[in-house]
Order: sequence, then C-alpha cells, then structure tokens
Amino acid sequence: MNPIFRFLALTIFMTLTAILPSCKEEESKREIIALPDAPIAEKKDSILTMHGHQRVDPYFWMRLTDEQKLAKEADEQTKKVVAYLEAENEYTERSMAHTSDLQEKIYEEILGRIKQTDESVPYKKNGYWYYTRNEEGKDYPIYCRKKGTMENAEEVMMDVNEMAVGYSYYQVSGLSVSPDNSMVAFGVDTLSRRQYTVMIKNLNTGLMEPTIIPNTTGGATWANDNKTLFYTKKDPKTLRSNTIYRHEMGNDPIQDELIFEEKDETFYTGIYKSKSEQYLIIWSGSTLTNYYQILNANNPGGRFMEFSPRERGLEYDIEHFEDKFYIVTNWDAQNFRLMETAAGKTHKENWVEVIPHRKDVFLQDIEVFKNYLVLEERKNGLRQVRVMEQGSDKEHYLDFGEEAYAAYLTTNVDFNTNILRYYYTSLTTPGTTYDYNMDTREKILLKRQEVLGGYDPEDYQTERLMVKAADGTLVPISIIYKKGLKKNGKNPTLLYGYGSYGATMEPTFSSLRLSLVDRGFIYAIAHIRGGQTMGRQWYEDGKMFKKKNTFTDFNDCARHLINEKYTRPEQLYAMGGSAGGLLMGAIINLEPELYNGIVAQVPFVDVISTMLDESIPLTTGEFDEWGNPKNKDSYDYMLSYSPYDNVQAMDYPHMLVTTGYHDSQVQYWEPAKWVAKLRDMKTDNNRLLLKTEMEFGHGGASGRYQQYREIAIDYAFILDLEGITE
Repeated sequence: MNPIFRFLALTIFMTLTAILPSCKEEESKREIIALPDAPIAEKKDSILTMHGHQRVDPYFWMRLTDEQKLAKEADEQTKKVVAYLEAENEYTERSMAHTSDLQEKIYEEILGRIKQTDESVPYKKNGYWYYTRNEEGKDYPIYCRKKGTMENAEEVMMDVNEMAVGYSYYQVSGLSVSPDNSMVAFGVDTLSRRQYTVMIKNLNTGLMEPTIIPNTTGGATWANDNKTLFYTKKDPKTLRSNTIYRHEMGNDPIQDELIFEEKDETFYTGIYKSKSEQYLIIWSGSTLTNYYQILNANNPGGRFMEFSPRERGLEYDIEHFEDKFYIVTNWDAQNFRLMETAAGKTHKENWVEVIPHRKDVFLQDIEVFKNYLVLEERKNGLRQVRVMEQGSDKEHYLDFGEEAYAAYLTTNVDFNTNILRYYYTSLTTPGTTYDYNMDTREKILLKRQEVLGGYDPEDYQTERLMVKAADGTLVPISIIYKKGLKKNGKNPTLLYGYGSYGATMEPTFSSLRLSLVDRGFIYAIAHIRGGQTMGRQWYEDGKMFKKKNTFTDFNDCARHLINEKYTRPEQLYAMGGSAGGLLMGAIINLEPELYNGIVAQVPFVDVISTMLDESIPLTTGEFDEWGNPKNKDSYDYMLSYSPYDNVQAMDYPHMLVTTGYHDSQVQYWEPAKWVAKLRDMKTDNNRLLLKTEMEFGHGGASGRYQQYREIAIDYAFILDLEGITE
C-alpha cells in the first residue's frame, strides 16, 4: 500500500519457504557438541559512550567501510576481518561435513518437486503479451514477449543467463518498456548491494544503447513521448534513494537534469507512472509520512506540482481515474479509508470520503479499472478482495472457501477491462493464478504451481490457533503438518516469525518445506505484532516503545505449542531473517530454554550501534520504526532488547547464523560480532556456526540453484539436531 512499505519490503529478507525437519523418537537423537577448534575472535575493547552511558564493544574492529571491502589492495584490517570470516566458514564446513549426503538429498528433493522448465502466466500490455521463462539447468530467467496473440513468434527481450556469464552475482530489475514498444530500460546489480546500473536496449535492433547510468534503484519510468525517461539515484554511501533525474535519449547521462532532491534524511523517493498512463508521479516516503508530486506524462519537460503539502504522520497512496484521483489514507483513520478528489484540486482540504474508516477492516490497497474499483482489505487477519462497480452501489466479495489463505491482486495493467487477475494460495494449496470476470463473476484458472513427485494436499492438515499473549492479546498461529501426527509433545516443530515494518507473514504454500514436513515436522507461522495481520494497530503495537511485544508474542506462541502438546523444547526450532533475525536474538536472550535450535538469517542484532551510525544504509529512514538512540528514551529502550548488547553468560540453543559480506541492509559485522560474543560468553557446548557468503548480499545468491543449496544447508542443520540422517 504505502510506497515506503513497498520499498522496505524489498529490503526485507523474509523467505516463508523455510521450514524444518522430521520426526524421530528421542532415543534416536544423537548428542550434538560443537567441535573444539572454533575460531576465537580477537577482543579489542572500544568504548562507546552516549547519554553518559558506556558500552564496551570488544569486536567493533570488525567493521569495514565499503571502500575497504571493494579495494583491490586489502589493508591490514580488511585482511584480518576476511581471515576471521573465512575461518568461521571453514569451521562451519567442518562442523557440517557429516551432513553432506543429507544436504545433497534435500537439494535433489527440492529440485524434484519443481518444474524446472516453466513460464509465467502472460499478461497483455500495449499490444504485446509479456511473460518470463525458466529453463532446466539455468539459473536465471528469460524475459520474452509476443505481439498481438500468444500464437505469434516469440521475441526474447533478454536472456539473463547469457548476460550473467562471468559474474558470481547478477540481478536484473525494473524492466520498463517504452510506450511505442521499441525500447526497454532495466537495472543490473552485480554486487548484491541493490545499487543498480540502468541500461537501455533497443528491441527493434537487439542492440544496447550507449546510455549507462550507475547507482540507481533499478529501471526507469518513460514519459509518453518515448524519448524522455526518469530515474532515481541513491546516495553512494547511505544508499538512500534521494534524487530524481530526467534523461533525454541521445544525451550523455552526465547532462541529465536533477528535478527533485529529497533532503530529509528520513525519507526515500522514487518515480512511477499512473496506471492510466496520464501522470508521472514522484513519491517521497518515511515510515510515518508520504508526499507526492505529479506531472502530465505528455509534458515531461514541465514542472512537477505537489499533490498536497507534506504533513508529518499523514500516510496515503494515490491512483488516477478519469478526472479525479483516489486516495487511500490514514487521515483520521488508523485502518485507512478511501477518499477522492478532482484532478485539478488535489490538496487535502478537497478530499471527499468514499469509504469510511472501519475499526475491524484494514484497507490495504486499491486497483482501478474503467468500470470497477477493487479493494484489498484485511479482516480477522485474512485478506479479502472487494469488487465495486464504478458509478453505482453494486459490490461483492470474492469467496475463497478456506479458513486460512492468502489472496493477492497481481498483474492488472489493463485499465479498460472487466477481468481481474489474482493469486491464491494457502499452506496446502500451491500458488494459483485466476482471471476473474467482474461482470459475470466467473473465474478461470490460468495456472497452478505444479508440484512434481506426487504431492497431494489431502495428505496434510492445517490449523489456525489463537494464543493468549502475556497482556491478554490473542495472537494467531498458522500451522501445517502431515495427517496422522499425534499431539503427544514429541513432534519436531519449526516456528517462523518476522514482526516488523508492518510486513505480514501470510500462510502461503511452499514446496520447499515439504522436505521437512514430510519427515514429521510441524511448521508454524507466528503472526506476531509488528506486522499488520490484525490491522494497523497490530503494527503500532509492535514498533518503537512497544517493540518488545514482538518478542514476547513469539515466545508465548512457542510456549503454547509446548503446553498444547504439539512439541517440546527439546524439539522446538525457530527461524527468522533480517528484522526476523533480530527477533531470533531477542527471544533467546529472554527464554533460551524454549528452543533446541535457531536459524538466524542476516540478523539485525547490533541495534544501538547501527542506529547511531547514520552513514549505514537504511538507518535514518528507520527512526520511526525503531527509534533514534540519540534520544535518551529511545536509547534506553533499544538497549534493553538489542540482542548483541544483551548476550549473557548462560546456555543458548544450537545456532546457525548466516550473512553476506556485501549486505547493504544488515551489515555482515552485526552477525559476525554477535557470534564472536556468544562464543565467548555462552556456558553450553551447543553448536554455534557462522556462514558468510563472501560474494552475496542481503538476499543471498541470485541464481535459483545456489539458493536451493543454501536452503538445503539450513534444513540439514536442524535435521541433524533431530538425529535425522536421510
């Protein structure tokens, strides 16, 4: 909904595909003891002082600048840091060596369920059908189109497999075709830092244009004249998207005109075109505030006009329709309401209410068509799709027929159509794409994710539980397991969570997790506060000075699964990534005895130091999410839960921690320092492993096959703890 949430969603590593292993009796579990030769990091105390309080950080020396990481000639500090990370990698490899056959088996299982040669559902735009193909044995997608009908000859716009030759990481983003269909602009990242170089390909000749624009967010937005495009650049140090430029085809990018600079360091900015194709829209956003500027797309040389004056705390999205704009806003509406205003009178005082605020319904987004307005809503923790006829009071909701599911509007680029495309999935239902006729209310199944190897949803059971948290709040859990499972307190269970930025972990299907559920595991998603599962208040109650609710909610969910005999602490595992990695660090500092093992992926664990360093990407834009520790009240509260600052001399669960050397979202030194401190202070002999991908960043590998290898390692780590060898 909110563009800043869309932006932050791209920075969030939240793979709902992760799940856990299988079931064996306790007697079959072998004792897992860490190898004796674990790396011991040098301790070199740095005194960090704020508000008269001192923190002693013995591993602050692990922090390298981007210049140090990328320098051809490594300095002594860089050599020292890299040597430590490589020593940890070697230790992890030795510790996991006995699971190599299991890893390979899991990897082959994953491949065996996936249709490796496949293509996406085509969508039509401006006379062409667009789709993406994947071919067996190839890591990267092939972007294609056909003119007029799908029976016509295929035109390969770009084969990323060919483009990626010679690179260990290669990511294409933001494909944008010009209005006359002759050019495509796109972004390329070869370092995994989400710093994209914009390039342009002539689709008529197949040749690349000389235009090369570095350090962008990826892709560009075309004006309607087919020769002017706009793009967003990033601050080279903080990676904050902060400037919008205008480029004329044929000109050297060095001549490009700066048309907007977002000077507020807590805001990001970007540009897109309205679905109606009539407006270019610049957005600026922070956690709490949005701001828009608009320009007629037929007049790209003109001046952008502000939609409404910037107002702290005012969140809204806009979408153009005929002679007006629709606005989804939190103005006097915590769960958001729908407004409209004339295209020539867009300031807030002119907005007129269309759908009022509702305490029990969260309005997430809208999709505009010539004859229909479609709303994405959330009620009782589940997504709903509401279809309203333009110009009348006729409306209806789509019926999905399951208790726990996820439904999303997908690619709806055609304004003049009565067909709504949506995607449906549940814990047992593979992802399914439908075309829905809003006139006749008929739906056509276009594609269901094909799961090879004989998958039958009837073999599995799902449940939706409501857990009473410490303060009495009811927190939902979605679970799936193989039918026939006995609730005897002896089932290995993975509990997954995130709980930040308003991101909701939906109960979606993943064929990957079958390698674990089929071995007897229960897989559970804790829909904890900090997301928006139960509405906007759910998010407000899990951020800033209420952030600890996220952690206690998760532990309360874990305790419920134990008390209700789904599992026991000896067989309970937890997993989370990025802000979900912060969750992992916090829950085990609070109640380590609840869990046997933890997988923390790219964990954000050094909260105070990171939020005090405004040179680090994402820091300034997240003060309204976590707080600004330069303010003493925020400092004190963050200090009370920051995982790194709260490591104690006590027993911790077995742990696998992963990170990426080039991660721009959560810097590698956070998990590296955390592991070093844990190894120094913990009082147990449990396994503690750090795996650093030296070529990748926040999202891991770019190639799909390498990603499956990474998943196999995570799964094998936990299966091994259960004594499962095959």
